[in-house]
This record gives sequence, structure tokens and C-alpha cells, in this order.
Amino acid sequence: MILPIVAYGDPVLRKEAKDISAEYPKLDELIKNMFETMYGASGVGLAAPQIGLPIRLFIIDATPFAEDEDLDEDEQEVLSNFKKVFINAQILEETGDEWGFSEGCLSIPDIREDVFRKDVVKIEYYDENFEKHVEEFDGLAARVIQHEYDHVEGILFTDKLSSLKKRLLKGKLSNISKGKIKTEYRMRFPEAKKAR
Repeated sequence: MILPIVAYGDPVLRKEAKDISAEYPKLDELIKNMFETMYGASGVGLAAPQIGLPIRLFIIDATPFAEDEDLDEDEQEVLSNFKKVFINAQILEETGDEWGFSEGCLSIPDIREDVFRKDVVKIEYYDENFEKHVEEFDGLAARVIQHEYDHVEGILFTDKLSSLKKRLLKGKLSNISKGKIKTEYRMRFPEAKKAR
């Protein structure tokens, strides 16, 4: 089932999400719905807060990036099979050089900006079967993880922009929170909720 994506301005996007247990109600169904929602919006990652749930769960399918001819063959290979579920994730370490990449977010449609992040991330997480992993990722895989991880920490990519950029985007962000935007996918807007 495709769920509405929560828009910028909703308080759930600013909450630090809570850990869940393997007994979380209908977890398999939730994960399936999140993948369906993400694919329906042409995304490569989706965090539970983006569908209104303040829990430490995010999903990634970075396989579309594998077709990027600017990437080296090794990175294309990694991304071609990069479909994962991250539950109760904790970033243990971010290392390497910072590099910029134009990021967007399904909760902040029509805004893309260069965000600088470290190249390598070491992360501990549970998969959909509640098996624990500690893994290291680099390049675009690391970046997508860092972006989605920020969501469960209550951080948005726009927080990482300069104060000048933030001021320039203020009007656009305000319009998004009021629902004054057209998207190809269902959204839930905070201002519309207040008006009811």
C-alpha cells in the first residue's frame, strides 16, 4: 500500500526516532509498504518519520545509481545490489574527505542542493530479520545511508546548508509546508492538518 509522504514542516520530521523491537506490530507489512511508497515516488531511500512514524527504521534501494556512467565499475557493482533495510541504526564512524553532491528529499520536493558529507560510514544496524550487522560503506552508498540516518535523528538535508542558502529557500520551504506544491506522489502537509 502506498502511504502519503510527510511534508517539510511536520513536527515528526524533527523528532529523534525511537528504537523498535522485533515484535513491532506488522513490521513486515510496514517495510513492504515503505518500499512501495518509495518506488511510487521514484526515491532511493525512505525513513519511517517520512511516513509519520518516529521509529528508527529506514530503507534504501540505490540500484538506480548503478546506471550512472560517471561512477567507476566497482561503485556501480556495489550499487547494483544495494537494497537494504536498516532498523535501530547507529553510525559508529564517519571518515574520509568531505565531498559535495546534489541531494533532494521526498519530504522536500523540488529542492536540490549540494550537501557535503564524509566519504566513508561505519554503521551498526539490524536487518528486516533482526539480524545484527556492522558494515562500512563508501561513496554514494554511504551518502544515501547518511541522508536517511539523518531522518531518524530529526535532521533534514536543508539543515546542512549555509545560512544564506537557507534564507534563499525560506519561501519555497514555507510553500511546501502549506501544501502549495504539485508532486507526482501523495503527500501529507502539516498546515493542511491544522486547518481541519
